[in-house]
Amino acid sequence: MRRIGVLLSFAVDDPEALARVATFLQALQQLGWTDGHNVRIDYRMTAGDADRSRTYAAELVALAPDVILASGSSTVGPLLQASRTVPIVFASLVDPVGAGFVESLARPGRSVTGFTTIEYGLSGKWLELLKQISPRTTRVAVMRDPSLTSGPAMLAAIQAVAPSFEVELKPVDVRDAAEIDRAITALARGSNDGLIVVPNPTAYAHRQLIITLAAKYRLPAVYSTRFFVTGGGLMSYGPILLKSTNTVGRQVTSIASSKARNPPTCRCRLRPNSNW
Repeated sequence: MRRIGVLLSFAVDDPEALARVATFLQALQQLGWTDGHNVRIDYRMTAGDADRSRTYAAELVALAPDVILASGSSTVGPLLQASRTVPIVFASLVDPVGAGFVESLARPGRSVTGFTTIEYGLSGKWLELLKQISPRTTRVAVMRDPSLTSGPAMLAAIQAVAPSFEVELKPVDVRDAAEIDRAITALARGSNDGLIVVPNPTAYAHRQLIITLAAKYRLPAVYSTRFFVTGGGLMSYGPILLKSTNTVGRQVTSIASSKARNPPTCRCRLRPNSNW
């Protein structure tokens, strides 16, 4: 019986986590792999907690799985610290090369591969959309997780287009619910302010708090992922992550059956002739 580890940065009862797991299981079953029959799957959910990520990563590696499915930087990093030999497939990661997880997109090397979901150039579109829905916005807070290497690069990409929209940017680093509450409450004291939430596990874990506070203070906000909007958020622009989680089933079974294989990192691209 094969063994797969799954390390996600969501809470156990998070609807997004449940949807991703269901999609993943469905894809595996279509390929002939059934949990409890010819494959055993061990799950760990970190709820965006860094300490929990390290603990659960070590636990999964200790189980000696054939492969581990990880969600993003906050889970891949701890897994690589725990093992450099267990194959890891990430379903959504912004910059695996910049983070040092893979050597290049064409030849990842090591034991890691997966899917990148957002290129830095996309970040400026969030500001453009924010100005379209709230033209009077003059100051925008960019909410990020300071522990992620993608945070500064995304801020730089937004900063590059900020002058053309006559907007002042303010980076807001958050690590927990209390910092999120303070940041948005402080932002609401000003006028003509807006909010951009870039991909990060802290925001994912506390997205309902962010959505609630943004609505309370009538703060225009743009999010990087669709499940913020399904939870009541104003607007999002980004990939549908459930599709990449479905495709991961094919990558996982490929690596589980032959650890010698090293498929390239897949990059999600915008549709040709897209009007954004």
